[in-house]
Amino acid sequence: MLRQEELASTQKVKYLNKSSSNIHIDYFASLKYPDFFKMWIASLFAGSSHWALIVVRGWVVYQISDSSMLVGLVTFAALIPMVLVTPFIGYLSDKFQRRRILQIMFLINFVHNLGLAILYFMDFILPWHLVALAFVQGSARAAQMPSGQALVPNIVPKENLLNAVALNMSTVHATRLLGPLAVAPFLGYIGSNENSLNGTDVAFFICTGFYALSFIFALMIKNKSTGKISSESFFQNLAEGIKYVHSNKPLLVIIGITTLHCMLTMSFESVLPYFSVNKLGAEGVAVSFLMMCVGVGSLFASLFLAGNSNEKLKGRIFYFFAILSGIAPIFLALSTNLFLSLIATIFMGMGQAGFMIISHTIIQIMSPDYVRGRIAGVYAMYIGGSMALFNFLNGLTADYIDPGYSIAIQGLVFTLIVFLSRKQKALSSIYSGNSNNLSSYLVVFLKRLAFL
Repeated sequence: MLRQEELASTQKVKYLNKSSSNIHIDYFASLKYPDFFKMWIASLFAGSSHWALIVVRGWVVYQISDSSMLVGLVTFAALIPMVLVTPFIGYLSDKFQRRRILQIMFLINFVHNLGLAILYFMDFILPWHLVALAFVQGSARAAQMPSGQALVPNIVPKENLLNAVALNMSTVHATRLLGPLAVAPFLGYIGSNENSLNGTDVAFFICTGFYALSFIFALMIKNKSTGKISSESFFQNLAEGIKYVHSNKPLLVIIGITTLHCMLTMSFESVLPYFSVNKLGAEGVAVSFLMMCVGVGSLFASLFLAGNSNEKLKGRIFYFFAILSGIAPIFLALSTNLFLSLIATIFMGMGQAGFMIISHTIIQIMSPDYVRGRIAGVYAMYIGGSMALFNFLNGLTADYIDPGYSIAIQGLVFTLIVFLSRKQKALSSIYSGNSNNLSSYLVVFLKRLAFL
């Protein structure tokens, strides 16, 4: 049975490398499906709130404690639920309606943000509040990932899956621009008296408003799909998901390199306040600008992939984004100039978003519907755990040594891993593509982008 499923998954990988000579750009093809449109809008507001909250919360923690270690601890608390929560939610996503899980998680995060905003406004906020509430927020956010990933193939056809994933992932990556942009003007504002709203108060309430809108749009989703799951216990079904991942070598390899990517290139949020103050000589607004520029690069990559219908080209682009994702953090780590740092973060966003969009697409194509939620849960557990650990370690070491050293080394290590991975059979088959088509597609993309 497993052999048949592995062969089926291998055939699905080959789907990514089908030859195609036509270059056609349709950025919003999947938005014609009503349920996906509603889910995309809901995720857009949720993602904006998430990235805005990272900026505001990180800056507040750094102001309170003057410690990157505490920022790292809060980031760890927000990310560790990816290990603890996602396997359980993956199980629920295969057992119950996936839209209901999304709706409940959006509601929890709305309540969380409202409570955090009130605590800060009342001047009751303490570091341990931020750690505890980060865990709550991270748990609800972690639950959104496997349920959302499992739902997408149920509401769009396979031929539009890359487009749907690209647009859906733009709400994860490109909202790094929208969220920080929404709160950046307020971070430096101080109220005229102690009873008035200051900028940070406003920023927290903006995060709350975004999640209120996400919950409203999530309630409009009508799809009632579930997976197929046995009557066995949660742990038995979780074991089935882990067993499936580890028995399917192509799937395991993709999840493995994606985990390394998240661990080594995307675990930098905990040190942004340090970079802003100690290396760039700026304050909280600079943290927003750095995160916004990651969003600019992410938006560019998302649009680039959303308009790509050339299946053979995806592998070549995947390899390019992998290399870029490893090299860009090195330039950020070495920079002491704000402008150069902003340029570096743009390229970081491009590499990270492009790599994650294509890897998500590959994983979804390789995952049978009956076990897709549990596979997404295992996947989220691996990447979330790695990012939680490395954000904490980077924050911990930043209080003692320049975090640029660790970020540069991590980027270099991932770049070497990508080079060496060309010898791995499953990855080599994905990387293969027609490089000549890449330049022609880029020209078409840039021409279309100019008229948006």
